[in-house]
Amino acid sequence: MAFRIALLSATLASLYATTSVHADAWPAPVQALVEQGLEIHGEFEAPSGLTGYAASHQGREMTVYLTADGNHAIAGSLIDAEGNDVGEAALDELVRQPQEEKVWQQLEASHWIADGRDDAPRVLYTFTDPNCPYCHRFWEATRPWVEAGDVQLRHIMVGILQQDSPAKAASLLGAEDPEAALREHNGGDEIAPAAQPRDIEDQVFRNNQLFEELGFYATPTTVYYRDERLDRVAGMPDEERLREMMGDEAP
Repeated sequence: MAFRIALLSATLASLYATTSVHADAWPAPVQALVEQGLEIHGEFEAPSGLTGYAASHQGREMTVYLTADGNHAIAGSLIDAEGNDVGEAALDELVRQPQEEKVWQQLEASHWIADGRDDAPRVLYTFTDPNCPYCHRFWEATRPWVEAGDVQLRHIMVGILQQDSPAKAASLLGAEDPEAALREHNGGDEIAPAAQPRDIEDQVFRNNQLFEELGFYATPTTVYYRDERLDRVAGMPDEERLREMMGDEAP
């Protein structure tokens, strides 16, 4: 849950505007908030004659309620008699899930090396720096699931840790068989940095940009779906978290 909050406050701040709902004229109180920088993602039914709006401001999600007469708007949580936030489901549907889907699409469109079978039922994206010892440990720890065909890791190659990291990442992406090159690198045959075509070097640059845009700070950082919601692990997971990420006990 902590990641989901962070994902929607910092990681996705730059993406909210692209998925907001644009209207020529919201009710005047709501329009006043829009003009102050609020993004409206959708409208939902609320109790007591109120109209609810799922919104965000500078990466922070929120609900806004319009009074029945249309003259006033209240920004904040609306709590029922059982202590439940009545706007929580709307924020999930109208803000969080679309943003998480957008992040997943960005990961799919990045430049990665497949590690494991293409028909594996579980896919995880992990940001990998060739000079990262914890990335190597993560690669080793995941072998039972990958080799059993249960999990495919997609290594988004970045170069951020050392001066030669970008060149090594480009060498892996530009290898004749990137998966084999990554396997040999993790097996002890370290990849040598070598000049690559401009488009391969640009792939590393764009992966680095995505890493920064998503607000990540450690390698490996792994993103995956858990209970139909996007989650992440920064750094090397402990054994319990590793099993959760892989979806089951080691085969």
